[in-house]
Amino acid sequence: MTDSPLTDIEVLRIRNDFPVLHQEVNGSPLIYLDSGATSQNPLSVMEAEQEFYEQRNAAVHRGAHWLAVEATEAYESARAVVASFIGAEENELVWTSNATEALNLLAYSFSNASIGEVSTEAKRFALGPGDELLVTEMEHHANLIPWQELARRTGASLKFVPITDDGELDLERAAELIGPRTRIFAFSHASNVLGTINPVQQLVELAHRVGALVVLDACQSVPHLPVDVKALDVDFAVFSGHKMLAPTGIGALYGRAELLSAMPPFLTGGSMITSVTMESAGYLPPPQRFEAGTQRISQAIAWAVAANYLSETGMSRIAAWEAQLGQLLVSGLAEIPGVRVLGPAPGVERLGLAAFDVEGVHAHDVGQFLDDRGIAVRVGHHCAQPLHRRLGLTASTRASGYLYTTTAEVEAFLQGVSEVRGYFGLG
Repeated sequence: MTDSPLTDIEVLRIRNDFPVLHQEVNGSPLIYLDSGATSQNPLSVMEAEQEFYEQRNAAVHRGAHWLAVEATEAYESARAVVASFIGAEENELVWTSNATEALNLLAYSFSNASIGEVSTEAKRFALGPGDELLVTEMEHHANLIPWQELARRTGASLKFVPITDDGELDLERAAELIGPRTRIFAFSHASNVLGTINPVQQLVELAHRVGALVVLDACQSVPHLPVDVKALDVDFAVFSGHKMLAPTGIGALYGRAELLSAMPPFLTGGSMITSVTMESAGYLPPPQRFEAGTQRISQAIAWAVAANYLSETGMSRIAAWEAQLGQLLVSGLAEIPGVRVLGPAPGVERLGLAAFDVEGVHAHDVGQFLDDRGIAVRVGHHCAQPLHRRLGLTASTRASGYLYTTTAEVEAFLQGVSEVRGYFGLG
């Protein structure tokens, strides 16, 4: 990483673009450390959505009048911006409601390719008994349950790569598990619990060596790291707008153009057809083939503004800043008696987040204690129950920063955590 991190002064300037951060909670300044769940929106993103409804609101791809043309151009321009943000072509980016839907789109499309009559090209996605799907022990439920269901529907087997005790993938086991029967390897670029950043290119090489398709859950990487899907050589990737300064209700699926072109549709209806009779229908090429119904127009337009905001700030500089925050979080937590930090130890590359357990205090109580002091964190299993079970926990507390998080906020959070056990009479 060659670019210098953001500075505290720059972060303070950035914060001026985020109105929600300038308020008090329970009489204390809001410290928002839950960006791993949902990021906040800069004014420019909110204004872009409002401007669409004020001046260009119309259905896209459905009208010849001026307003519809303006809306369609803005909508497709947004696709080009977001696709470019991850190094993809615009015809390789499919809009979805969120990353969970994008993963389900893939799983159901592969399922559709496994039953009935499909094109010769689509048969490459067909699965059945003897085929294997591979995930990892650190996956978010969104990148686990769709593959469980696909295995159930097709008779394929589901296997997983375990993690090591220090919160990283067991790469030796990965190499052993990936074999000639592996058809799909789905894994996270970065863990939403552990902060671990996985060696994507190494894992892709193992999968492609046996002809398996790679599905990358990039929800925690695209908002925080420079990501180029072509350089990573993945076949598919999913990510969400609401984790990278954009509105909720929109996500995206990246797929290699030749793969998307061969896949059968997931949802069917209006806007994704070429012709329809009472007996059959023909489907448009991607990405429209996978975008049935009325689209998320204003959200897509605002997402492009968010992507440009991040690009103008500099993704390498954001990543470097968050790497500093991550080390400050994990090293500070590790020094607090009775606190167990999950994931890699201080000094190991990680995202700007840290999940932890406070001995003798439930995560929900930790979260409430911090919330009383205006500090917003995430508590629970973070949609990763199998991972928490592997770690011997039912829940943890997670603090996650972003480009608008200051070191002073992290220090205030650490001070708060240091007082938790004493408050509950444990230290």
